[in-house]
Amino acid sequence: MGGSVVKKIVDLAILSALVTVIGATGHYPLELTLEATAGNTTTHITSSVSIRVDRLMEENRRKRVTDALTYSGYGNFMTALRALPPVGTIALSGRSVELRYAREETDAAGQRLVLVADRPLFFLGNDQTKTRAGYELTVVELHIDAQGAVSGRMAGAARVKPSPSGVVLDDFAETPVALAGHVAAR
Repeated sequence: MGGSVVKKIVDLAILSALVTVIGATGHYPLELTLEATAGNTTTHITSSVSIRVDRLMEENRRKRVTDALTYSGYGNFMTALRALPPVGTIALSGRSVELRYAREETDAAGQRLVLVADRPLFFLGNDQTKTRAGYELTVVELHIDAQGAVSGRMAGAARVKPSPSGVVLDDFAETPVALAGHVAAR
């Protein structure tokens, strides 16, 4: 075989591998309607939450906000996050917040999708003594298995901390809300 034919075969193999990797990480835009449940010893609430992810954030923007969190603290992270363009929304009971952070990772069980909005969507509970200061984010962590089943949790008022893979939930104002549903077939 000639060198150019071998090069074309190698190029096609690389392109095929890239398409496989891109296809495995999800399809965007992604729209989910999930069952949200929260409760304490006396009350259980069930509602629907709508999540729309138009696209994942660019790697350079993810690095910018995670570096701000890692090296300059939560306040500078908030400033950097709010400067980013929205990549989707989370809506609950007629209220919505814009997503500024969307990162997906693949693991043995499927995909892990971390979403962060730059405003709190809700505060649960009636404890008026608990401060709301510093809980300025909505954080959603979803796990999507190979069959499209979705499970996860949402903190309507939260803080984040740095991790090797980006940001993770650090603290939340109230008990996180459990999320469950299924990705619609395409």
